[in-house]
Amino acid sequence: MITFISTPGTEKGLRRLKSLKDQVGLTYVLLPNHPGLLGSIRPVEKTSKGCLMKHVFPILGVHPAEISVLSERISPPEAAGIMMGGLSLAAEYVAEGKAIGLKSGRPHYETTRDLADLSNEVLLHAFSLAGDLDCAVQVHAESGPCEDMVGMAKAQGMNPARVVKHFGTPETPLIPSLVAKHEAIPDLCRAKREFTMESDYMDENSRPVAVIGPKSVPRFTLRLLEQGHISEEDLFRIHMHTPRKVYGIGTEL
Repeated sequence: MITFISTPGTEKGLRRLKSLKDQVGLTYVLLPNHPGLLGSIRPVEKTSKGCLMKHVFPILGVHPAEISVLSERISPPEAAGIMMGGLSLAAEYVAEGKAIGLKSGRPHYETTRDLADLSNEVLLHAFSLAGDLDCAVQVHAESGPCEDMVGMAKAQGMNPARVVKHFGTPETPLIPSLVAKHEAIPDLCRAKREFTMESDYMDENSRPVAVIGPKSVPRFTLRLLEQGHISEEDLFRIHMHTPRKVYGIGTEL
């Protein structure tokens, strides 16, 4: 099963991963960095050494909200430059095979035109790096289709079929990553639509079970299967074929 877990890499988080393997059979995890690049690399190394599950795949980059945080201390152009530098560093990890994709986007909240424009420049940099690396980009952005990102990716030499919309919705032309409890999943399966499922779980004491618990991806998948809302073919498309096509990872269920 595939899920998205954002975690600071605590020992508690690693124990939770092991419990998920034992309790619900979770075997594959996509791990976006939070808060720093090594915040994903180090727990992945620990998890792999402990043989807790088949694979943990880091996705590295800079969250788009950082432009607002950094701009409180330095100029917005300087903030954008630091974020681009972070993405370039993340790209080195992808090139070395230590990560499978990049994380970027633009603020999901209302902001100034200057920050919005600079955020798009940062996102274009991510798409350019991904085009060179032939890897995926997980996009954190405003609600809605974000259809302009198709052209943005193409302009930078990146295949837009490898742009994943985190916390996605069905109307996006990108690859939507749907929260596991999303009500549109059966309809998208009937349409043979390519998408992934996520929990967006964050191992933070201040935000317990945000957004939904990490067990949710396998549990909701099996529930939908048992209730006849999706088929085994759908299950394999969601959790094996689409991740393989988009992220380039060889998953087996």
